[in-house]
Amino acid sequence: MSTLQIHRTRAQESRAAIQRLYIAMRHLFIRGNYKPLGISGEALINALMMLQPEIYGSITDPERVELDGLFYVLQRLPKGIEECRYVKLISREGYEHSHFEPIIPSKRRRNSYRIDQEQIFIEMTRGRSDIYDILTHLTFLYMEAEKIRRNSEDHKKRKRREWKMLKEIVSREAAGDEYSQEVAYTYLSTLLGRTYDETVAACQRFSTDNSVNSIFHITYWLGQLSTDEANDNLDREISFSWSLREKIGHHYYGELWAQNIKTHLAEHHLLDRPTHIISANLHSVMNAVFAQTALKEENKSQNLTELARALSEEQNDHLQKKVKQFALEHGMVQIDDTIGTNISVQVIDTSQLDFSQLETDLTPNQERLAIEKPVILVMDYAFGEQAFEIMDELLKPYETDNGRIPLNVASISIMGKAGILEGDKGDIMVPNAHVFEGTADNYPFENELTTADFEDCGLRICAGPMITVMGTSLQNKDILRYFLRSSWKAAGLEMEGAHYQKAIQSASQIRNSISDKVKLRYAYYASDNPLITGGTLASGSLGIDGVKPTYLITQKILNEILE
Repeated sequence: MSTLQIHRTRAQESRAAIQRLYIAMRHLFIRGNYKPLGISGEALINALMMLQPEIYGSITDPERVELDGLFYVLQRLPKGIEECRYVKLISREGYEHSHFEPIIPSKRRRNSYRIDQEQIFIEMTRGRSDIYDILTHLTFLYMEAEKIRRNSEDHKKRKRREWKMLKEIVSREAAGDEYSQEVAYTYLSTLLGRTYDETVAACQRFSTDNSVNSIFHITYWLGQLSTDEANDNLDREISFSWSLREKIGHHYYGELWAQNIKTHLAEHHLLDRPTHIISANLHSVMNAVFAQTALKEENKSQNLTELARALSEEQNDHLQKKVKQFALEHGMVQIDDTIGTNISVQVIDTSQLDFSQLETDLTPNQERLAIEKPVILVMDYAFGEQAFEIMDELLKPYETDNGRIPLNVASISIMGKAGILEGDKGDIMVPNAHVFEGTADNYPFENELTTADFEDCGLRICAGPMITVMGTSLQNKDILRYFLRSSWKAAGLEMEGAHYQKAIQSASQIRNSISDKVKLRYAYYASDNPLITGGTLASGSLGIDGVKPTYLITQKILNEILE
């Protein structure tokens, strides 16, 4: 059997495992609750073991706790979840008006509420992808907890000395008392099944994020709850509120979000203007238009890329605030989300921009802008299936008492982060189609952006289809190699493209709510390369390397709009 055939067989097994995960999670959601180590939970565990996702590293190792994956997951889960026996996923149900202090993870914007010592509620307002994502993370967390429990016991199921010492260390840490860190690392390395050096490196990494507890605390509580379940039948449980199960899939939050935006456009007489929608982060477009002028005194070089690199540094947060204040005073309005989508919007009225006074690297056609007066609508990143919900609702006509008013959408541009299959972090991907993994849904389109637009930029530019996946945490090398080496010849993988394109094609070709001549622009920059060992998202963020591709894509999109 050839190498390609072997990989394809393994890829088929992996895709089957993803389907089993998807079906099992949907079933559990409809049912309303399950126990992670019960029969239903075991189905998820077995599917993850079969899949062996790259982002979860040594998940199949019976002793070695996966430290990079653990840090990645806990940055996306509420602080203290390792202490909670009961996790309940809810919709927005009024807890924001209670006295419970919201807990917001550093890498995933969602509110959580610690109800008591044993129970935590997590708001799910971003659609099914968000639910599947968190269930996968929780399954991984419980699998690592089982390793810690086994490592803490001898062959007679008695707790080892290292476990008792860890308990003392956690007590000292909570009380603020001193303890020998080197001794603590030694005990911890045994419980984690890792070397001393690996343990020290992990401890240092966990200490860099205040939204995550120390690894001593996390290890103890994960192991303790696992022990309670194994010895005392104190089962852990994950449940879903009735309200969440009732609202999911009905565009409840997306409809409110879109109505809020269109009401703003109507109140400011912008509905009939040519509207250019951009899905991107909320700083790159704003910085590209306003930063060089706003920071004229601080920025001597006036080079946008260098300025953006400086603005991305945490110590320059005051400069980013100055840019935002300047933008708000010179034609930009920010509509912060209060609905629950976690997607804020910036509206830039170009009729209020005086490009003769703005020192930018952009090349606007001021005569045409003065006639057409386009509006730029920048929306923050969506998450997975949420992209269909919000784009579908946004492109619908504005409903009034006097009838329906369609939006005058001139272009839709999507700039996002994605995993690249041939290349390195920071490289650029220009797609010609989106392929929805595991389905027959394929969305070819005419991209106004081409590889020629980014020539001589010093980065690798890859073209080809993008695979829209159900979750980046569910991918492994076998699946990705298949997409790269087979006739698909995919450039990369992401989570929103097919959902966006499904909504756009539905609006333009079936519902006729927008013109079928709307210009489409898609470009992605590589946040990771999951085919390279140590190149997954769990290895760390893109950091400063993401500045150059982000602003190259942003400038190209803006110039196509403004020229």
